[in-house]
Amino acid sequence: MASPKRDFLRITDLDRGGVLELLERAAEWKLLGRGGPRPLAGMTIGLVFEKASTRTRVSFEVAAAQLGAGSTFLSPRDTQLGRGEPIQDTARVLSRYLDALVVRTFEHEKLARIAGYARVPVINALTDASHPCQVLADLLTTAERLGPEVLQRPGLRVAWIGDGNNMANSWLEACALLGFELSLACPSGYDPDPALLARCAGRARVVRSPAEAATGAHVINTDVWASMGQEAEQARRERDFAGFIVDEALVARARPEAIVLHCLPAHRGEEISEAVLEGPRSAIFDQAENRLHVQKALLELLLAGD
Repeated sequence: MASPKRDFLRITDLDRGGVLELLERAAEWKLLGRGGPRPLAGMTIGLVFEKASTRTRVSFEVAAAQLGAGSTFLSPRDTQLGRGEPIQDTARVLSRYLDALVVRTFEHEKLARIAGYARVPVINALTDASHPCQVLADLLTTAERLGPEVLQRPGLRVAWIGDGNNMANSWLEACALLGFELSLACPSGYDPDPALLARCAGRARVVRSPAEAATGAHVINTDVWASMGQEAEQARRERDFAGFIVDEALVARARPEAIVLHCLPAHRGEEISEAVLEGPRSAIFDQAENRLHVQKALLELLLAGD
C-alpha cells in the first residue's frame, strides 16, 4: 500500500525531531556535493512560480538535478492559472504529469488549496505568510557557525530586526518547535502573526527597539523593508523603519560569536550596512548556499522517504 503523500507548507509540518534530522541530512548532502546518490532518478519536479525568484528557483532546479530528477518551470505566462483556470483543475492535472509541485505565490490560502487537490507532494517556496525553506537554511547556517548542538540546547538567542513578514512568521514557528529565544524588533504596525507569537509560550517577544532585540543575541537576522508586492509602500516604509538598520553599532551589542543573516536580496545602506553584509560576522552567502542543501534533503524526504 502506497504511503500518503506529504506536503511541506510550513516548517511545523515537521516535528522537532524531523527538523533536526532533516538539517543533519542537509549537512550530509553538503559534504557529498555533486557526487552523491540519485534517489529521485526518473522523477520530474514542477516549479509553479507566481513571484519572481533567483535563489529559490535556481536552488530547487539544481537540487532536483543533483538528486537525479528533472524539473520544469511554470510562470503565470506559461500556464492557464494566469488566465483564470480554477486552482483545483490545475493541481489535479499537474499531479498526473509531475512527482512534486514547488509553489511560490502570494496568498497562503492559494497554496493550501493547491495542496488539497494535488496528488503529489507540494512544497512552499514562499507565500505572503510563510517561507519555511528559507528558515531551514537559516537554521542549518546557525548550526554550522555556532556548533551542531546549538539548536538542541537551551540558551540560543535569535534577534529579528525589521518587518513582521513571512520570514518573521516562519522564525516564530521554528521558535515554537525548537524552543530558542526570539526577540523581534518591529516598528509599531508591522508586527508578525499574533497567533504564531502565542504558540511560542513566552519564548518570543515583540519589541520596538532594535538595540534591545540585538543585545546578547547569537543570531541577528533581517530582511528588506518592502517585500515583493509592497513596492508602492516603499516611501512610507522608509519613514516607519528609520533606525531599523543592522549596522556595526547594532552588531556590537550581540555576543562576540554572533552571526548576521539576511535572506537576500539586500538593500545595502537601508536594512543592513555594507560593512556588516561584507564583514566577518556575515554568514549571508553561506546561508544562500544552504538553500540548495536543505532543499535536497526535503525533496529526498518527501519523494524517496526516510
